[in-house]
Amino acid sequence: MSNSTSLFRLEFLYPRFWPNWLLFGCMALIGRLPYSITTKIGRFIGHLVFYVGRRRRQTAQINIDLCFPELNDAERERLLREHFLFMGIAAVETGICWLAPKAKLQKLLKEIKGEEHLNKALEAGHGAILLSCHFTHLEMGGSLLAGYRPLAAVYKPHKNNPLFEAVMLGSRDAHGRVISRSDTRGMLRTLRDNLPLWYAPDQNYKGKFAVFAPFFGINASTNAATSRLAKISKAPVLPFFQERMEDGSGYRLIIKPPLENFPSESAQEDAARINALFEEEIRRRPAEYLWVHRRFKTRPPGEEKIYPKK
Repeated sequence: MSNSTSLFRLEFLYPRFWPNWLLFGCMALIGRLPYSITTKIGRFIGHLVFYVGRRRRQTAQINIDLCFPELNDAERERLLREHFLFMGIAAVETGICWLAPKAKLQKLLKEIKGEEHLNKALEAGHGAILLSCHFTHLEMGGSLLAGYRPLAAVYKPHKNNPLFEAVMLGSRDAHGRVISRSDTRGMLRTLRDNLPLWYAPDQNYKGKFAVFAPFFGINASTNAATSRLAKISKAPVLPFFQERMEDGSGYRLIIKPPLENFPSESAQEDAARINALFEEEIRRRPAEYLWVHRRFKTRPPGEEKIYPKK
């Protein structure tokens, strides 16, 4: 276990980490409750955060207003409130993913659709890129698949909270590799080893591979590295999504066929295609997408900022 994933570090005993330990303890306890009770607790948490999380509520409201102009005020308000309920459920589900017994976690995997697409893609020997977007239950979907078969997960490091980082990485290390989103070599090495690479590039991005591509009709700064990664590795790109079972008993994982004629000669066109793919999936269940993220923070030159300053 690397130093970044080890919990046995003297600094984690310092008082500044005590609130984190309390939080993780609560998450572990809730994660051991029956799933039906866990989700009820999550909905209560989401309802509470809706009222006390003014900044997050404001960001989500702006995003929903921009992306769903066809809805009236009452419909957007309903969508906003429902979104926070799913946010609360996601919070307690993270406790299941990270801290609950793995057997309990895997009981929530009820169905995998399209696994044959992944098996066929790996037969070529170049790995496979599992392309996801940030639904509130993204952690649950990735954890369920990782517990079922080996894969590597790309993640954003939490540099300001090393204890949070260690708990997260320790959980994900249990089933496969974890790779920082800045570690391109690590991603390529994973694909050369013919492993699936789980990757969600739909958040605001302003690095050197950023391009502006439409997302719900709004120019969004988008990470075009997916095209570059696929081109260099020759790995197929398969959309990978998760959805809750209709009866609330667990999850269905959906792996779709590889994108055809991808990548193209235009990184911008590829980014627009991926954004359109995500938009189509989000419109099926809009309340479950991560609207509290400032997706349109980076604007094209000359455009005004969308979000108020923090």
